[in-house]
Amino acid sequence: MLDQHFSHLIHFKASESLSLPVKDAPKPIHHYLRQPQRLVKAIADPQLMEQLSDHEFRLKMRPLNFMDIYHFQPTVVLGVWSDSKGTVFLRSQDCEIRGIDYINDRFSLSLKGKLSPQEHDGKTYLQGQANLTVKVDLPPPLWVTPKPLLQVTGNSLLKGVLGRIKQRLLNQLLMDYYHWVDSQSELIEPQNSIKFGDPCTDS
Repeated sequence: MLDQHFSHLIHFKASESLSLPVKDAPKPIHHYLRQPQRLVKAIADPQLMEQLSDHEFRLKMRPLNFMDIYHFQPTVVLGVWSDSKGTVFLRSQDCEIRGIDYINDRFSLSLKGKLSPQEHDGKTYLQGQANLTVKVDLPPPLWVTPKPLLQVTGNSLLKGVLGRIKQRLLNQLLMDYYHWVDSQSELIEPQNSIKFGDPCTDS
């Protein structure tokens, strides 16, 4: 947790947006999005994720390298929930740099995201927006480094983090959605076969 009394505080920010076309399927995607834990599991590396509850996950981010001086791996507790329309919300609830107390005491991270299905001209799109902010008190070796250079480097680092999340969304989310639709169809088919069986069997 960041102590606001540190005097060399710097802010880094990045944002990323997403617009992803969704093919028509028997089950609309907003039904899928009402299970936000599926979304997290679809986009997160399972080796770096721990599910704490239906709506909380502990995620280890990929190791970060800042200015070739500090190498660290933030661990974030992420809250995920959805509303009745299938809009998914993500919020970071806690962040920790394990094993490096100096950075952990001078570092805070805030991640906010939203993903929702939208209709345009009869077609469905997933519209997403994510914002990532980091506040860190600079360690002494970086006090003499020009602030604009630090700002560009830090913002680029965060942009890369969001870019990797976006790429996993593009590659994995719809694949998991269509797999879920198929699994739902398989559950329904046996029921249909009983309900709409051959009427000649009773004659």
